[in-house]
Amino acid sequence: MQYENPLPSREYVLQVLTDRGVPMPFSELSAALDIAPHELEHFDRRLRAMERDGQLIRNRRDAYLLPSKADLIKGRVEGHPDGFGFVRRDDGEPDIFLGPKEMREVLHGDRVIVRISGTDRRGRPEGKLVEVLERANTRVVGRVINEHGVMIVVPENRRLAQDILVAPGGRKKPEPGQIVTVELVEQPTKYAQPIGRIVEVLGNYADPGMEIEIALRKHDLPFEFSSEAKAQTRKLPDVVRKKDWAGREDLTKLPLVTIDGETAKDFDDAVYCERQGKGYRLIVAIADVSHYVDAASALDKDAFDRGNSVYFPRRVIPMLPEKLSNGLCSLNPQVERLAMVADMAISATGEIKNYRFYPAVIWSHARLTYTQVAAALYEQDPAVRAELSALLPHLENLDKLFRVLLKARAKRGAIDFETTETRMIFDDNGKIAQIVAETRNDAHRLIEECMLAANVCASDFLATREHPALYRVHDSPSEDKLAKLREFLKEFGLGLGGGDEPRASDFAKLLEQVKDRPDAQLLQTVMLRSLKQAMYSPDNVGHFGLAYESYSHFTSPIRRYPDLLIHRGIKAALGGDQYRPGDWEQIGLHCSMTERRADEATRDVVAFLKCYFMQDRVGEEFTGSVSAVVPFGLFVALDDIFIEGLLHISDLGSDYFHYDEMRHALMGERTGKQFRLSDRVKVQLVRVDMATNKIDFRLIEGQLPAEPKAPAQPAEVPAAAAAPAESKKARKPRATRAKKSAGAPPLEVSAVVSEAAEPKPRKARTKKSAAEPVAVAAAEALESAPPTAAPARRARRKTTTKGTDRG
Repeated sequence: MQYENPLPSREYVLQVLTDRGVPMPFSELSAALDIAPHELEHFDRRLRAMERDGQLIRNRRDAYLLPSKADLIKGRVEGHPDGFGFVRRDDGEPDIFLGPKEMREVLHGDRVIVRISGTDRRGRPEGKLVEVLERANTRVVGRVINEHGVMIVVPENRRLAQDILVAPGGRKKPEPGQIVTVELVEQPTKYAQPIGRIVEVLGNYADPGMEIEIALRKHDLPFEFSSEAKAQTRKLPDVVRKKDWAGREDLTKLPLVTIDGETAKDFDDAVYCERQGKGYRLIVAIADVSHYVDAASALDKDAFDRGNSVYFPRRVIPMLPEKLSNGLCSLNPQVERLAMVADMAISATGEIKNYRFYPAVIWSHARLTYTQVAAALYEQDPAVRAELSALLPHLENLDKLFRVLLKARAKRGAIDFETTETRMIFDDNGKIAQIVAETRNDAHRLIEECMLAANVCASDFLATREHPALYRVHDSPSEDKLAKLREFLKEFGLGLGGGDEPRASDFAKLLEQVKDRPDAQLLQTVMLRSLKQAMYSPDNVGHFGLAYESYSHFTSPIRRYPDLLIHRGIKAALGGDQYRPGDWEQIGLHCSMTERRADEATRDVVAFLKCYFMQDRVGEEFTGSVSAVVPFGLFVALDDIFIEGLLHISDLGSDYFHYDEMRHALMGERTGKQFRLSDRVKVQLVRVDMATNKIDFRLIEGQLPAEPKAPAQPAEVPAAAAAPAESKKARKPRATRAKKSAGAPPLEVSAVVSEAAEPKPRKARTKKSAAEPVAVAAAEALESAPPTAAPARRARRKTTTKGTDRG
């Protein structure tokens, strides 16, 4: 048989094995495929590559066979701190349990082939390890411990449940207790622990900013730009050149302004509004990052790897180098900047009648803050109004359009959850001095509605031209979650409309119905947790929470890679061409992953900072609300300081308490006493474990009377408190890692914000980069948070790290 290529394809190899229906040794398989003698070595390499990818396996007789024929299953390992794990199957079927014995040979993240060997005591399918296809961990960050003269590294990632032996020798000589990066030289086996070589000593736990250094390495966040990207950045100009004007409209005379938080440094967007007949003309100018970052360039590769900027407290890891993110691509005031413009005509009822996209050169006439705009428009501050007198007519037009868009939003039925945002105030050592609640004003919502409109137009522009794109999709709730939600609502005499396929408007109506009830927080939280995660996908299934049939991210190309792709797609479509970055589905999965990765890293940092803040307050008493109910206890979010910890089931009283998942409650068997979501309790702080970022409470009194409901902020229609728009610096739930459960990690409802469009933070440098639609962020926190660490196995850590500042 002759082949166009030197070797038969993988598909043909698989087809031959399928047709034969029996395992085939190498000699028999190569003969069946007419492999010439000089091709045998290359063919052997191909088969080994297919083995690594899990397409083939070899049995004990060294014969090749198909995994599916041997009832073998491929997947990725998800470790648990208690030493067991699961295989998340590639085919999407239920996870397979791996006991501690099987987990000895693998680490969290490894790709494996397993065989189902039975069921565990909970009735879950249990697997036996057949082969490790791919090792996920090459470098691990952890803490050095000296045990009887043997140096080991305890991984910071609690899912890596095996300690790493440090190979003798090496140039790095850390002290016990220090944080290091270790490179694995030998992976774990059935008989031996992993062995590593220390390649980096980060310092001591007490060092300022160490929690961020750990998070960067623990979550594999790229934080250094490649030398090629740095070289490209150096070649970029410092200002807009005359040749850059070619093919662009001149909007430098138009009084566009940026409106951001006081500490923001990267300005993605500028806005302008004027009356146009009975309606409005809205211009949203977005930084033209694609002009400077070419597809497939070193800068583009680094941006893709990062996926988004990551906003830690007091530090940002930008997607693009600072020369671009804070300089050339930032719409700074009083300088020329290149922009992609969404120019929209909006009716008096909030309907976008028509729009067009075009490249332009703009001149931001002012860098305004939310506080300034709110003072001028809503507080009628004479001094601020006088200062902004030249811009005031345009700002007032923006406000009038904002009111129109809010009404259209309510009519559309987008979901708005009420939430409280928090801000950390730091001392000179970089630790939390205070945590305060932040009130969003209508200036934030004004910008959010403008960003929503631009994002919707960008999505529609590409969809109508049948140009592939990454959509921001948010699917409707699953049947299972809807059934549980409806069962729960029945207890309160409530129902969710919409039948088997409720719309966002049905959720919105129910929220409106319960907003003044004393148990509104409980009902809202359970509704919120019924929602799915939002993600990036080329398949446009719409955005459930925002009630949009089509929605994309266009307005933040400085800090989100999907927005940069949308810009390139729009430019290509304007030129009658098509942008082809590669496999859109894989790109969407990657960008969704980097977003989750950023959230998890930020959550770790915030959890540590909160534990550090609380460690000197052991013994104090607090009041708070139950923010999550899990089989082993309650998570309580404290009033005023917005910190969460565990109230263990053994501290609830002398009774047997049973977990009722449907009712989100723990029920006392003898007394009938119950604790449920949003109950008010009084607790005492009894323990702060810096080694595991856990906070433990003891019950003093419960349940307390419900707090009176705070009045909603004034607006013409219910304002978008939780779903108003996607935080410009990614306001996502800041749930602490204090004793989270693998199945139901805690949710700090007080810090949840949604994604409606692109809300911008007041403290731009302290916010995250990728937000979630409508309270989808909260539901997502429940699904994506890592499982709790196991105190039993890590007992020695508590003694060896006593007195340290970091855990």
